[in-house]
Amino acid sequence: MTSITVSDLTNLTVAQIRDGHRAGDFSAVDVAEAFVAAVDAADALNAFIVKTPEHALAAAKQADADRAAGSLKPLSGVPIGMKDLFATKGVQTTAASHMLEGFVPQYESSVSQRLWDAGAGMLGKLNLDQFAMGSSNETSYFGNVISPWKRKGGDNAALAPGGSSGGSSSAIAARLCPAATGTDTGGSIRQPAAFTGISGIKPTYGRCSRWGIVAFASSLDQAGPMARDVRDCAIMLEAMSGFDPKDATSLDLPVPQWEAGLNADMRGKRVGVPREYRVDGIDADIARVWDEGIRWMKDAGAEIVDISLPHTKYALPTYYIIAPAEASSNLARYDGVRYGLRDLPEGSGLQDMYAATRAAGFGPEVKRRIMIGTYVLSAGFYDAYYTQAQKVRTLIARDFEAAWAHCDVILTPTAPSAAFALGDKSADPLAMYLNDVFAVPASLAGLPAMSVPGGLDRDGLPLGLQIIGKAFDEQGVLNAGLAIEQRSGFAARPDKWW
Repeated sequence: MTSITVSDLTNLTVAQIRDGHRAGDFSAVDVAEAFVAAVDAADALNAFIVKTPEHALAAAKQADADRAAGSLKPLSGVPIGMKDLFATKGVQTTAASHMLEGFVPQYESSVSQRLWDAGAGMLGKLNLDQFAMGSSNETSYFGNVISPWKRKGGDNAALAPGGSSGGSSSAIAARLCPAATGTDTGGSIRQPAAFTGISGIKPTYGRCSRWGIVAFASSLDQAGPMARDVRDCAIMLEAMSGFDPKDATSLDLPVPQWEAGLNADMRGKRVGVPREYRVDGIDADIARVWDEGIRWMKDAGAEIVDISLPHTKYALPTYYIIAPAEASSNLARYDGVRYGLRDLPEGSGLQDMYAATRAAGFGPEVKRRIMIGTYVLSAGFYDAYYTQAQKVRTLIARDFEAAWAHCDVILTPTAPSAAFALGDKSADPLAMYLNDVFAVPASLAGLPAMSVPGGLDRDGLPLGLQIIGKAFDEQGVLNAGLAIEQRSGFAARPDKWW
């Protein structure tokens, strides 16, 4: 190590770690040891369900050997966090549930395998909302994740890191890892990124394989990266993406060189601003940051275009019909017979075992969504709810198709508010669901969408701006995100209290 101290290593981005390691400024083992120590010192955040320092250190030793041999890989020397929704061979994978507590897969998810093949190491499995169902990381069987941020002015309330990828967002913001995987079904990468002042991108549906990811809603689930800046997201996404014959929805397309293509010059680009997102009573800070984002886009050379997405108001109810319906089907596999929890009361039969296992293994929010999903799929209600929701989903996708005739990307807020205190909305499911109002439309349409930090609210908490792009145009989304990142100058970070 020559130009940087160990205590500074956890402040480095993925790109800085990669490039510094290649240049010989420090060893990969130094980096891994620094992050392992940071993870051990931050148990108060509850961001990790399982710690895997041995995995991170083994990958680091290999990275140092590869550097000596001149055979470095794209992510050599970079330790990351893995959301505990991705199956990891030989390492417990729980989906933050009692149902899968103790489940150790004998296989590796396609996304995590790609990351290990690229040279990355794993610091541990990150906490999340149980089965990815939640917007605040309060539904985990292993306890709440706490955001490293605090409101200014002496309010010491524990804040939500967003969900479901709250462990990922909290860990990155607290400098426990430089990047992490997330999954996004209706905003679960973007909303937590906005809450904690980091970046995250949900790619086009099918860019990243779903094989080996614990399923929530199969037509919506999509893996993506979360990191401290746009460049790191591009680096991670390149490693995570690619065709996978084990996933029938995987896109058989080459993976672009998104990092090399980064360009913050928006001249010749049109940025759409949907009038339907300016809802009545929008928070003043959200409106202010959105207006600043529009100004930054103009400064980058873009033309601002007023657009309409008329079916936006139906997106949230549509999502909360389709997603629970698919969840009720996917989670039927957890029956106590094949794997996971088995609760078999003495003298009981098969049906009793099913009921007892699911009662003990699923938390209240998961049960709520299974019940909603089973109801909308039941005879007599299928056409009235599920079929109608699928029709509206098509109309929402058509709104975006019509918008692309007038713009190249769309700029909106990521979430309707900054992070709220843990417990503030947990008693009101509808209030919690409203956190997804700006994120859900892109998910229903399968489009790439990204959140980047836009500024702070009156309480000193991060606010995110969302960029939505055309299918397969992650480059356009990343470039617009980079333009905002450069102009916002966002450098705020939480004060260390944990």
